[in-house]
Amino acid sequence: MDLVSWFFLFILVHMWCFNSVQGQNTPYSNCPDEFQCGSSEILSFPFYKPTQPDCGLCKVDCDAIPHPMIELEGVKYQILAKQNVFVTIKDPILENFLNKKSCQSFERNLSLPISPIITYRVYPFLTLFRCNSSKKRFQEDFSYQGFQSYNGCESFTLYYNISSISSTGYTLPTSCSMIQLPTASGFESKPNSSDLFDLLAAEVSLGWSVSNKCNQCYSRGGRCEVDSNNNFFCSTGEGKGTLKKRHLRTTLLVIVTVAVFFCTGILTLLFCFRKKIFWHKYLRFWETKAEDHRNIEAFLKNYGPYAPKRYSYSDVRKMTSRFKNKLGQGGYGYVYKGSLQNGRHVAVKVLNELKGSGEDFINEVGSISRTSHVNIVSLVGFCFEGRKRALVYEYMPNGSLEKFIYEEISDRVRQLDWPVLYKISLGIARGLEYLHRGCNTRILHFDIKPHNILLDEDFCPKISDFGLAKLCMKKESIVSMLGARGTIGYIAPEIVCRNLGGVSHKSDVYSYGMMVLEMVGGRKNVDARLDHTSEIYFPEWLCQRIELDEELQLIGIMNEEDKECARKMVIASLWCVQTGPSNRPSMTKVVEMLEGNLNSLQIPPTPYLYSPSRTEVDS
Repeated sequence: MDLVSWFFLFILVHMWCFNSVQGQNTPYSNCPDEFQCGSSEILSFPFYKPTQPDCGLCKVDCDAIPHPMIELEGVKYQILAKQNVFVTIKDPILENFLNKKSCQSFERNLSLPISPIITYRVYPFLTLFRCNSSKKRFQEDFSYQGFQSYNGCESFTLYYNISSISSTGYTLPTSCSMIQLPTASGFESKPNSSDLFDLLAAEVSLGWSVSNKCNQCYSRGGRCEVDSNNNFFCSTGEGKGTLKKRHLRTTLLVIVTVAVFFCTGILTLLFCFRKKIFWHKYLRFWETKAEDHRNIEAFLKNYGPYAPKRYSYSDVRKMTSRFKNKLGQGGYGYVYKGSLQNGRHVAVKVLNELKGSGEDFINEVGSISRTSHVNIVSLVGFCFEGRKRALVYEYMPNGSLEKFIYEEISDRVRQLDWPVLYKISLGIARGLEYLHRGCNTRILHFDIKPHNILLDEDFCPKISDFGLAKLCMKKESIVSMLGARGTIGYIAPEIVCRNLGGVSHKSDVYSYGMMVLEMVGGRKNVDARLDHTSEIYFPEWLCQRIELDEELQLIGIMNEEDKECARKMVIASLWCVQTGPSNRPSMTKVVEMLEGNLNSLQIPPTPYLYSPSRTEVDS
């Protein structure tokens, strides 16, 4: 049988298998698009009636009187009204406790777990810390952070802060627990109310968002479920007989596919052999790969006292429990959470295939293993075993800075308050200062951005990802590069246009400034979602307000301390993004500016900034 015949046979078998699978009917494919609940409410997926448990994720009793009842995590709420993707719900038990001003109110909790299927959110709510001890130390700690206390319950004390509904950044004592309760209408206008019960209510707005995987599963007539490890899977309700038939069809499809590729490969080999091309390229490819591996092995062997611990690939699989808990992924590969034999948690970055001669891998190991600083992530070890490569880092519980700065909790509350943002920007500056001046060899990072800043449990920042780093002697101020490196939006102008000046440590200063501006604004410096280019370039807008000595009008500024933190960060970052490298300060000077007196800071000249066109932004 020739190649063309095999190809047509493959197409016919594939179409037959596909049509057979598509034609199957599942027990979940007859669910209604929407249904009436109670006298007036119209509900749809993810809600379902008790008589149709396969048609949704959240059970609703529409026959309950006086209002339909919804059940969340074993707690029943009354549905009062529905509007778009929100429903107003009421906890009748909590309402009874609040009316009696009973301390049993604080045994209720609105905190809902995060699931790979559906995520719930409630608003408005108040976060309270319930502490079983009323020691003076707790009172002083919470009072320092602006909290009020409630001592009306005998067995515990409550602490709460009306000015911030976020618990981010607070250190929770071991004998305290966090609870969330609905707030009464206009509770923010009663900051000094002596009676905590006046601030609380039993009604709250409930919103939800279903994951894309679950929506796709449900649209195909499947049912969204999670396994014992809280991993998502789509159940189609098929019996063993149906699964066996599908298995046979899949096996046949695999056999035909293998046969087609085998015949195609034989014909290709014969053709290439006749042209005397195949063997030449084949041998050249493997010789290059072998040379790359020899170069990396020689680098690791000659690294001397700086060499970190080397792990085998079986060690990596063991410490990650066979790559069970994935933390994230990117163009470099995947990151998994792991544990060493002594119980220490680590983050394991498993890299993709070597790029070029393995320069990124060498840069990462060569750069970071020379460092030892509180604001630089620590490299615990590495794995280089054939084509398997991994880097083992200290574990950062709070992940990257990126997820904390681009979303606000509300129109006037940020995820991180200004003192925490200021502490993070100062820590990053100290880390860069160390890389530029504190190491035996100067290290230029070339990829400073929020994604590469990791945060520990105390929100102490640590610089990571040295794949694009470059080492140079301290006496050298200008380095040579064959091409641009970095991430668009943070790349210094001289890296793209060499007429502006040489590439040096001042390129990291520029990237740092652009990143701090995004921390200040809580948004990308270039926001393609806005219609007018004059409105989307945030640094230019800041320059104008600083020159006119106007209020910055930034989100979350509550007091003079916040205002001072924000203004220091803005002035320092605008100095960092000056167009000419010689006009930018060193990171040592940046640290001095952040730590110094605000009144002593000079207003920077306006950088040569421009508002990119929509075409440039889209590119």
